[in-house]
Amino acid sequence: MHSSRARWLALALLLVAVALLGLGAAVGSTGLQRVWQPQQMQADPVAWQIVWDIRLPRTLGAWLAGALLGLAGAVAQGLFRNPLADPYLLGSASGALLAVALALAAFGLSPGLTHWVVRLGLTGAAFVGAVLAVLLTLALARGVQQTLHLLLAGVIVGVVLGAAKDLITIASVDILQAVTAFMLGSTGLLGWSAAGVMAAMLAVCLLAAWALAPVLDGLALGEATAASLGLPLPAMRAALVAVLALATGAAVAQTGLIAFVGLAAPHLVRSIVKTTHAWLVLLSALMGGLLLMAADLLARWLTAPQELPVGVLTAVLGGSYLLWLMHRRGRGRGRGR
Repeated sequence: MHSSRARWLALALLLVAVALLGLGAAVGSTGLQRVWQPQQMQADPVAWQIVWDIRLPRTLGAWLAGALLGLAGAVAQGLFRNPLADPYLLGSASGALLAVALALAAFGLSPGLTHWVVRLGLTGAAFVGAVLAVLLTLALARGVQQTLHLLLAGVIVGVVLGAAKDLITIASVDILQAVTAFMLGSTGLLGWSAAGVMAAMLAVCLLAAWALAPVLDGLALGEATAASLGLPLPAMRAALVAVLALATGAAVAQTGLIAFVGLAAPHLVRSIVKTTHAWLVLLSALMGGLLLMAADLLARWLTAPQELPVGVLTAVLGGSYLLWLMHRRGRGRGRGR
């Protein structure tokens, strides 16, 4: 029964994502436009170039980044057995921010410079910084044997690296605008190359998470129960941390910090269907992609021709949803008494 509902939900999320992908091709700086007119496209090659080279890769890239964050959120919540865990829990966000700040300060890049070489350099720096921050967390926690130690180490690493980023920003005030833009999150610079990288990472992380889903199911019953099932917990926990780091690092490197997508996506899935982690990680990826794609469309359309930072929009909408969810559950418990 639950498996059937999960399949229908996956199909529905995919269909809505395809519809939003088409809508994304029609939303530009002047709001909603009619673009699917072959005669107009043939007569105006610039319009076709805008749709194919800017809008479509941006919309698809937003879906891929959201899918990576949704998958990472499901893995984090299952690994730490905490519904409030998010993909940035192991310090990856602070590591990416610090690396971007270091790159900007070291090479003297202008905040307004958006050449693809510069973008690739900042993207690579953000990915490396996110992965190194997770490795530092693992070193501080002395491995993955103790989940609580890993959690505390992630919080400490996040605070320390965040403070280091602030010191660099204070010392180099000219990079403040670029660092702030990275913190707010943006899908505006996503192209086909970025979409290709994220698609490859998503495929790898989805396969790995699907294979490791029995470990998450076992951990949900408690570490003692999981160990009694004969699961090699240390090795599999390390593999889950690797999936979490790769998925988060790939998304953050391309879009900056996108808040609440990885936290809200698994909650939305669990509110619709109760299922095993094998389906949960897949559905959370589909839900996360849909959330970020919808937020990207709203960010482009609400104040056109101006554009809202998509990370701010996801924070407002995701935070409002979680507050409503907590309020509803609180009322439900009160009635139960």
